[in-house]
Amino acid sequence: MAKKKVDQTEARIEGFETALTRTERYIEENQKSLTIIVLAITVIVVGFTLYKRYIVAPAEKEAQNQMFVAEQYFQQDSFRLALQGDGNNMGFLDIIDEYGITKSANLANYYAGISYLHLGEFENAIEYLKDFDSGDQMVQTLATGAMGDAYLEMGLEKDALSMYIKAAQHRKNDLLSPIYFMKAGLLYEQRGEYRKALTTFESIKKDYPASTEARDIDKYIARVELLVTGDSN
Repeated sequence: MAKKKVDQTEARIEGFETALTRTERYIEENQKSLTIIVLAITVIVVGFTLYKRYIVAPAEKEAQNQMFVAEQYFQQDSFRLALQGDGNNMGFLDIIDEYGITKSANLANYYAGISYLHLGEFENAIEYLKDFDSGDQMVQTLATGAMGDAYLEMGLEKDALSMYIKAAQHRKNDLLSPIYFMKAGLLYEQRGEYRKALTTFESIKKDYPASTEARDIDKYIARVELLVTGDSN
């Protein structure tokens, strides 16, 4: 028995040594290729670090400085000036073009989309809102909901519903989710989809009882229940 264990141990050691020898042989035979790969990875990592430090960071700072005036116009509801600038200061569209690699340019897409929505240029609103992508869940929800508003204004009700539901379900919260569920419910009702409207209104009552939308939700539920009953007859 002892001899068998010794033999097994020796066999394992020999197997390990064989594997090690194969690895060493592979490294030796492919040393040049492996060196090139390691150097390439190093160049990429160093290059990316330098790019962020010396290209992106300065551009980000410039873009933030340029955004200030455009944001002031936006807050004053001067949406055309916010978009196009005033001749001395950049608008959001210029910032997007000049500083596309920056977070500020990404945020400018949101501002531009909302500006176009207020100006009644709904296709442009959707175009820029689609290009916006944020880790801030609240702002991303607002952007998605705004696309729903733009689609609705264009008469594209199914697209609007899709955006409203997406906005309502995007990281559900007591502030924005009931707003977009309400918009979806009203649109379902308008389209004669009473059962979907009822389900949506009931979800507001159940899941967001403390919300503003829940205060009067019973009357919407009662109204749609009558429509569902009438639709069944």
